Amino acid sequence: MLYSLEEIIETVSAVGVSTFDIRTITCGINILSCADSDVKKCAQKVYDKVSRVAADLVPTANKLAKKYGVPIVNKRVSVTPVALLASSFDTPTALPIAEALDKAAKELGIDYVAGFSALVQKGISRGDQILMNSIADALCSTERVCSSVNIGSSQAGINMDAVYRMAEIIKEAAERTKDTGGSACTKLVVFCNAVEDNPFIAGSFLGTGETEAVLNIGISGPGVVRAALESAGPELDMGSLSELIKKISFKITRTGELIGREASKMMKLPFGIIDLSLAPTPAQGDSISDILELMGLERTGCHGTTAALAMLNDAVKKGGIMAATYAGGLSGAFIPLTEDTGMCRAAEEGALNIQKLEAMTCVCSVGLDMVTIPGDTSVDIIAGIIADEAAIGMVNHKTTACRLIPVPGKKPGDYIDFGGLLGGGPIIEVGRHSPGVFVKRGGRIPAPIHSFKN
Repeated sequence: MLYSLEEIIETVSAVGVSTFDIRTITCGINILSCADSDVKKCAQKVYDKVSRVAADLVPTANKLAKKYGVPIVNKRVSVTPVALLASSFDTPTALPIAEALDKAAKELGIDYVAGFSALVQKGISRGDQILMNSIADALCSTERVCSSVNIGSSQAGINMDAVYRMAEIIKEAAERTKDTGGSACTKLVVFCNAVEDNPFIAGSFLGTGETEAVLNIGISGPGVVRAALESAGPELDMGSLSELIKKISFKITRTGELIGREASKMMKLPFGIIDLSLAPTPAQGDSISDILELMGLERTGCHGTTAALAMLNDAVKKGGIMAATYAGGLSGAFIPLTEDTGMCRAAEEGALNIQKLEAMTCVCSVGLDMVTIPGDTSVDIIAGIIADEAAIGMVNHKTTACRLIPVPGKKPGDYIDFGGLLGGGPIIEVGRHSPGVFVKRGGRIPAPIHSFKN
């Protein structure tokens, strides 16, 4: 793959002026070989394997960042879903595994480690139950461990028993970290149609169809797209606007591909995928909302927002996929609340509410991400929000997710600040009519008829 001088200059300019970076380099590690009925022995094996396989991840990322002048913001590890190991435990807890992962991450300088996960879209096994019952303990007693649970899919439907259990876990995790605004919930994602090669936290895990170890790259370039739209002006028609976004997406993806392949050679690990997602941060100018407003919206959340986001998402994928040998992960545009200053501004001004956010998730990469809701929101209502978001994913054959934070002691209009990449934002009002009878029926919402393809 050859790079022209012009492309190199453009990349350097994007880094210096438009906040372009590689958001994450994520090392996926298969830990199924660590299985043991003794959870403490299993934890030691997990610690040993992660420490060995990911030993060079941070030094490699730092060398490449210095060589190319492109920041690599996060160095992460994801492992196979821990619930797969938990089935053989002779004690009903997976907490020692979380502690082992956290210890390895700290010693290696890894920012986050994910895969404290379960896949329960069709049913909950003993291992799944052990894992889910350990989530609150794990998130409240570790710094870097992230958890995710897949509760639905287009092929299996939606496991409503799992939906309600996850709503309970979210409430428990929030209450147990009330001194930090329910911060444990920032590390917990509830999925429908979870993907096996997602490099982004907090929902990352290494799927069972993956190899023994692999490197995946997540790029980020909202600032680059914003800068291009600013210079283009308002006179472009829709086709020309889409073409401009495609070209920018192509260029930033090529940089991610280059760095990913070089990291793969240096670490002697297979290169997996490039996740093409535009991932915002709280930094000024690094906002998806700003892009939507440059496309012509007075404020994100007004009528037309879903259409603008759909076009942005499509253009990013079309441009990026031509620059990547293997595209994967979630790929598109993230719309987190607290991590995007423009989204927060729109919510504070009343232009953006949870209903509009839900509509936008029909066309974005993920779902209701980093959404801060009142601390007194009931388990029933949280379960209803999760079920709605899962239904969007199930029916539309796309990944959807909820990363909800019921902030203890906060009410609509209040503000919470988590700091760092997690940012901060307003507490969003949710509906107060209860879906309790519906969400407590249990069982499984059947998959839609168009899922019957084989």
